[in-house]
Amino acid sequence: MKLLVTTLLTPILLGIVVPLVRAQLPVEDRQLSPVLQAQTPIGELQRTPNTTISGSIRSVVGNEFILDDGTGQIIVDAGPRWYHQLDLRVGERVTVVGEYDDYDFDAYQITRSSGDVIRIREADGPPPWAGGPQRRNRF
Repeated sequence: MKLLVTTLLTPILLGIVVPLVRAQLPVEDRQLSPVLQAQTPIGELQRTPNTTISGSIRSVVGNEFILDDGTGQIIVDAGPRWYHQLDLRVGERVTVVGEYDDYDFDAYQITRSSGDVIRIREADGPPPWAGGPQRRNRF
């Protein structure tokens, strides 16, 4: 059922988020903090591993959430819920290390503003949930 909900909601989120990722403010209107300036703005993401993005969580569906950094928004995928359940909240500020993958950002690690680090997966190789629930504890 959760897979069905995620499958059904992803196109809805994409319809909202993809146009927002492409929309960018003029450079003079961007006001990034010094911490965010060291990050890759969401509006400028390319397919590069170990990219770091930061921002505020705008919505959460399962282990996917929309991250907004002021230059754009993107869906962050933190793996399937049957593998692990994350307790992320709307409004929370996070820093995510991962890889932009066509329409979303695959998370390897999430750091909360408190400094707590949530390890999602290694950057190299398939994710530990590849192959389904029967391979659950491989990370």
